[in-house]
Amino acid sequence: MSLEFLWYIPNQFQPGHRGDDVTENHNSLETLTGHARALEEHGWGGALIGTGWGRPDTFTVATALAAQTTTFQPLIAVRPGYWRPANFAAAAAALDDLTRGRVLINIVSGKDNLAAYGDSEGDQAHRYARTKEFLQIVRKLWTEENVTYHGEHFSVTDSTVVPRTVVRGERRHPRLYFGGASEAAAKVAATEADVQLFWGEPLDGVHERIERLKRLSEELGREHAPLEFGLRITTLIRDTTEQAWADAEAKVAEMAKGKGVISRDPNRQTAVGQQRLLDLAARGEVLDDNLYTAPGKFGGGGAGTTWLVGSAEDVAKSLRKYQSLGITHFVLSDTPYLPEIKRQGDQLLPLLRG
Repeated sequence: MSLEFLWYIPNQFQPGHRGDDVTENHNSLETLTGHARALEEHGWGGALIGTGWGRPDTFTVATALAAQTTTFQPLIAVRPGYWRPANFAAAAAALDDLTRGRVLINIVSGKDNLAAYGDSEGDQAHRYARTKEFLQIVRKLWTEENVTYHGEHFSVTDSTVVPRTVVRGERRHPRLYFGGASEAAAKVAATEADVQLFWGEPLDGVHERIERLKRLSEELGREHAPLEFGLRITTLIRDTTEQAWADAEAKVAEMAKGKGVISRDPNRQTAVGQQRLLDLAARGEVLDDNLYTAPGKFGGGGAGTTWLVGSAEDVAKSLRKYQSLGITHFVLSDTPYLPEIKRQGDQLLPLLRG
């Protein structure tokens, strides 16, 4: 199975995300296009573009960057609470058609500022039941015509999306990535997603979750191609192991002073996946060979909670261990984002593709 290597583009209204350089026009089309074109030039397949109320609209940013590039694949994070399935399916199919099949989708079900955008389904069971229907309808609209579906949360009647998504080889539509560590999330992933994304847990935790999802897929009667797996993690590399650890510890020291990190989303504290990462610090400051848990103590959230630290060879060795467990999609990043696109594209990716 081929490997996918993606980066992260922080479409943030506030500058300085996770210690990024604070620059003028940090979120301008010119700046973000520079990131996307650097990704193309340095061996990356594309980038995750995050979503959340109070950030620039993800789909708009992705469309603008796709128009400025030729191979860049935007992994567009979307929330079923922001979108209804039919207009989302139509928008994504149109962008997929215009870009000749470069669209990737990341479905996000975690809590956000629901009241701000008029959503009321904050209960976990309802959120994931709604997400399941969303995924089912979107996939049907991309692969079938005259779709009728009446669910508890969404309905469509005699619905056909035009233009159609790009069909190429085994690809019939944009790949659907998904995250979440709760039992409700696992059931949705096992039956409806194409790729389950994990944050930077130790190898034993990732192995356990992969095996659990495979069992759930079988028990729940998955009807699609086998679920694939991905890793979203911070990778801090330097020319030597010693320099990488010195820089990592210096970054964490700055975080401990309240610098270089934007306040963590309070909703993440209640998320099962986030709590799993925060709990890792009790097992040790460094797990496996070079998984650094200290950032989570001082404000690192999500993919910034744990870091893989070392030389390019050190980090490549660790990522190959995840690959041996079944991980085939990698979404990496470190700050400052633009220089690290180039450094890691030139130093790390050749080792992983070799």
